[in-house]
Amino acid sequence: MNATISKVEVFCIGMPLAGTFTSGGTSKNVTKGVVVRVTASDGAIGISSIDPSTRAQSPNTAPELAVAIRDRIVPALIGKDPANVNRIAEIASQLAPTQPGAAVGVELACIELVCRRTGIALHDYLGGALLDRVLFNGWVGELPPGEAAAEAKRWTDAGFKSLKIKVGNDVGKDGARVMAVRDAVGKDVKLRMDANQQCTVDQALALCRAIQSCDIQLFEQPTPKDDLAGLARVRREGGVPIMADESISDHASLIRVIKADCADFVKFGIKQAGGLLQAARMLATAEAAGLPVVLGHGFGLDLSTTAEIMLAATSRNVLPGLECVGPLKVVDTVATTRLDISRGNIALPSGPGLGIVLDDEKLARYSVV
Repeated sequence: MNATISKVEVFCIGMPLAGTFTSGGTSKNVTKGVVVRVTASDGAIGISSIDPSTRAQSPNTAPELAVAIRDRIVPALIGKDPANVNRIAEIASQLAPTQPGAAVGVELACIELVCRRTGIALHDYLGGALLDRVLFNGWVGELPPGEAAAEAKRWTDAGFKSLKIKVGNDVGKDGARVMAVRDAVGKDVKLRMDANQQCTVDQALALCRAIQSCDIQLFEQPTPKDDLAGLARVRREGGVPIMADESISDHASLIRVIKADCADFVKFGIKQAGGLLQAARMLATAEAAGLPVVLGHGFGLDLSTTAEIMLAATSRNVLPGLECVGPLKVVDTVATTRLDISRGNIALPSGPGLGIVLDDEKLARYSVV
């Protein structure tokens, strides 16, 4: 008889940030996530973390996801085979249909358990890695031009080869910021712009015209997520490659973006996709449609970050410059060792599983009600 799930522990984590971060008009100095630890009857353990976005709304905040896993999903998982990941994900999705992040946390922990039990890394579970080193993308906030240029230079001096510049809906200020960054870093650094849905179509087109000389790699989600027609118009008329991010919340929405012909790139993370296996399927769909993928989410613990690193290494359709950069924004980790991506690249982690051991003292220190 196969070993079955005997215990599931759920921790809601409030990890202090290394400063105040603003994205899409929302600021925070603590990032909240959920850590899941599954134990099987043979003693095997699997771990995961999920990290709701800055703009997550009820019932999909971290505390609510933790409660959903603990109170609704866990009782149904006891006695189940953790290796039957499809069944585990189905049960979790049925019990928390409006909280997809809850199923993601459980699915990833069970996959990690299977990997540990068999002694393989997460990327081996997905078919094997094509890359032995991954690159990361730095970021520049909505700063005045001089400050933005200095921040960009700090990233490139550290070793980063690509940067995201946050923009809003003030064409004059945004254009000046982008041009200052380009002047500061030179022509060899890839630059991305991210508006987090804050622009109208006309504002987005005006910004595209203002920065035409800056050689922008992509413009991320300039218009509201449901306005695919507006996004398509910016793509047609703006002269800058467009990336859909918030427009993509699952596999079905990826298909809608493809059909709308409104993007040159797409972006998602494991939680955004609905789980590790679903993210791998979406990578394949995007590649078949000819759309390179930017992978990752901006705020996350070492566990979810490492999972996205390992997923990214399995596909050459993932654009260099991963955006799973949460460890750069937090003051600590809940693991016994800390993931260091401060130079803009790392060798691929090797596992088993995620290759991470949780620190129980830190779990207790950063747990919140």
